[in-house]
Amino acid sequence: MIVALEGILESRGIDSAVVKVGPLSLQVYIPGSTLSQLGAVGDGVYLHTHIYLREDNMALYGFASAEELSLFQSLISVSGIGPKAALGLLSTLSPEQVASAIVSGNIDLISRVPGIGKRMAGRIVLELKGKLEKWWVGAIAPALAQEDADVVAALTSLGYSLKEATRAVSSLPGSEELDLEEKIRLALQQLATM
Repeated sequence: MIVALEGILESRGIDSAVVKVGPLSLQVYIPGSTLSQLGAVGDGVYLHTHIYLREDNMALYGFASAEELSLFQSLISVSGIGPKAALGLLSTLSPEQVASAIVSGNIDLISRVPGIGKRMAGRIVLELKGKLEKWWVGAIAPALAQEDADVVAALTSLGYSLKEATRAVSSLPGSEELDLEEKIRLALQQLATM
């Protein structure tokens, strides 16, 4: 079993990278968050890995942290979630946001990820909530309140990506006195400066 690899970054794609390890060059599928941390071509890289084996498919997945790998493995253990859907979740949301959404039961946030509908998001929450509460309870960011989830929904309906909307909402002041319209206005101002 290959649990990690260390080598030289040869090239990068949209969702993968080629890493030279000794005389071998390995294609590794990577979430966007890890891909952005790899550095330039020619730099050394270290990735925690998961080998996905099926009769007709073998793929290597790489992650910047052991926690991200663990979350990926938990996601693919859910019936109906394959590695591409799990990678999509981890590319759209940070591992902390994914874990927080699962633990808080925020199906709306999870279902906004392309390729994950409400039914699949519900299954992810149902199957992983108890498991992640034990692992991630101290490490995850506070869950989005329902009002914040409504702000994210409004921003995504205006054409912003889920990642942009979540980042803007997480940077809002924590005042309970702000109403939904005020939060949307502040989030839009935040997005204009990003």
